[in-house]
Amino acid sequence: MLLGELVAHNAATNPEATALVVTAESRRISYATLADLIEQAGTALRGLGFAEGNVVGLRAPNTVAYIVGLLGAARAGLVIAPLDPALPPAEQQDRMHRLGARAVLTDAPAAALEGAPEIAVDVDGSRCTLRGAPAAGGDPSAIGLTPEDAMVMFTSGTTGKPKMVPWTHDGLTAAMGNVVSAYGLHAGDATVAVMPMFHGHGLVAGMLATLSSGGALGLPEKARFSAHTFFSELAATQATWVTAVPTIYQVLLDVAPDGAPAAARLRFLRSCSAPLPPAVAARLEEAFGAPVLPAYGMTEATHQACAVTATADAETRMQTVGGPVGAELRIADAGEVWLRGPAVARGYLNDAAASEATFAGGWLRTGDLGSVNDAGVLTLQGRIKNIINRGGEKISPERVEDALLANPDVVQAAVFPVPDDKYGEQVAAAVVLRADASFDSDALRAFCAAKLAKFEVPEHISSVSELPVTAKGSVDRNRLATLFG
Repeated sequence: MLLGELVAHNAATNPEATALVVTAESRRISYATLADLIEQAGTALRGLGFAEGNVVGLRAPNTVAYIVGLLGAARAGLVIAPLDPALPPAEQQDRMHRLGARAVLTDAPAAALEGAPEIAVDVDGSRCTLRGAPAAGGDPSAIGLTPEDAMVMFTSGTTGKPKMVPWTHDGLTAAMGNVVSAYGLHAGDATVAVMPMFHGHGLVAGMLATLSSGGALGLPEKARFSAHTFFSELAATQATWVTAVPTIYQVLLDVAPDGAPAAARLRFLRSCSAPLPPAVAARLEEAFGAPVLPAYGMTEATHQACAVTATADAETRMQTVGGPVGAELRIADAGEVWLRGPAVARGYLNDAAASEATFAGGWLRTGDLGSVNDAGVLTLQGRIKNIINRGGEKISPERVEDALLANPDVVQAAVFPVPDDKYGEQVAAAVVLRADASFDSDALRAFCAAKLAKFEVPEHISSVSELPVTAKGSVDRNRLATLFG
């Protein structure tokens, strides 16, 4: 299915069903109305002179305008590149220049980008209007785009220039199907858009999988996640499931009003985009009274590749990321996880060297270490690039974080390397404690010593009020290493 036809397909079969819940306005938008808004946007874009295959950026938080802008552009046959609204204008301009984009669609025009003017997307009730005009743009084929491509996602690494990953219509169809089938999503389900939709997690698992299943998507009051409004948004949307990163779940566990998690009555909580420590998963299941289902994926695999299903036992839920869904999985000789399947991208745009290093014979070299049991279930053991080398001893930061998070006073933890004259690298950690807990570095080190090998115990532990995170919500270890190294 072409991306631009997604909502129209469901509108034809169940037009009055709720597609979106705008929680800030207590307003519901049906599939028929959403399909009409998307058609209006597509028609307006064609009227402005856009042609099939042209590239546009899209910058907006989790709003109706974002969804209408994205699917309207797809309806017009354009290739869409989502942008983080928090990106500095210079970085936005660089990304649009690399893509040869003709414009940036936005719900809040802010700054003129050289070569890619902004076009305002205004949604007022059942009417969508666009204001602005495109530039000439570049030749999409010059960077490797094809007529099969629907979107371009930028990798979210914290070092180096982000790479451009093309997502095809077929790949997106497979990716949506992978999420829907893994969790049995259907028209009676509903969720809240917790994750930002400019990132693959929020876009594929939150938005597109929900709309492809005919379910309802709740839009947060502040157009982004807020722990203070989260539970009222669940109630307004009548949510049956949620997907988020572990850092968000850890925040919710720490600030949730008494009884609020249990009252949410969710049938499962999905966790993805970063490792979920078993201690946190156990606390989540106790608080929400619902199974926690970790998943595994990455931008180059159009998000999800493996998932734990609702029928899995506790050990599988707590210790693994499940088996492959719509993908093939193998463990290479060095222990690296490789993936292959219809949702795996063909490579990076305009970067032959990076493509050759990451993609081989249809296989995606993920950069993650893992093992697979006899049932085909994957257990991750950390990122290759995150491994700390302490005098020849290889240490997984995720394993040390699990040990720290088993301490009842620790709400969040991040482990990272710092330079050391004797060992080359030494293990360091930053922790966020419960509000009523006192910080005792020696006590925390002793606690870790009972669970880890001597060389794994952090040499330095610092207490912080919050951990720095990347745009997708993962802990930014590089920034921590800079702050404490």
